[in-house]
Amino acid sequence: MRNPYVRQLKLGPMDNFVYLVGPAYSDEVLVVDPAWDVDAIEAAVKAEGKRLVGAFVSHCHFDHINGLPDLLSRHDVPVYAQREEVRFSAELRELGDALRPVGPGDVVQVGEERFQALHTPGHTPGSHCLLAGDALVSGDTVFINGCGRCDMNGGNPEEMYRSLSQVLLKVPDTAKLWPGHDYADVPVTSMAEVRKKNPYFAFNDVASFVAFRMRPRK
Repeated sequence: MRNPYVRQLKLGPMDNFVYLVGPAYSDEVLVVDPAWDVDAIEAAVKAEGKRLVGAFVSHCHFDHINGLPDLLSRHDVPVYAQREEVRFSAELRELGDALRPVGPGDVVQVGEERFQALHTPGHTPGSHCLLAGDALVSGDTVFINGCGRCDMNGGNPEEMYRSLSQVLLKVPDTAKLWPGHDYADVPVTSMAEVRKKNPYFAFNDVASFVAFRMRPRK
């Protein structure tokens, strides 16, 4: 599968993007980072003729998971989160039996398709991206013109550098980046454009990256 179904929803006061992702030929979808407005998420699922079969959590920050309790009260679906993020986050552990911890490169099955969870620490210890065919849903690991903060609890700029320069290096230029926030002049673009224009992909060594990422904010 090269071209999956992706529906981008802009929700909440922090310009979050919530996603419905699934095989283009199927009615099954995952919701990625369900937050802010579960009614709007359900309305989109219904309007698109889709069926919710799971949730994928890119990381544990409140603005990406605050809809989970409401969602799980309405839908008996699994929640896929990175194992390191489960260890890091009491909020995720409270999900109990709904939680499905996954490791680096593990597969998330949606219908007949096998989507991949890419462990990309740096913003948090268990941040991970969903690679679904030619779609990379990146949470707060990487944005179109930037990358996630590394100065918050659990952040690590050295890990962020490795995530961008090694893990995401393997994602093809033709893949589309679907970021976790609307922080750019376009909502989606190719990885080729991201690598060409995003300043955080320009560094050849970790020390330079860390100095740039952690420079004092004005």
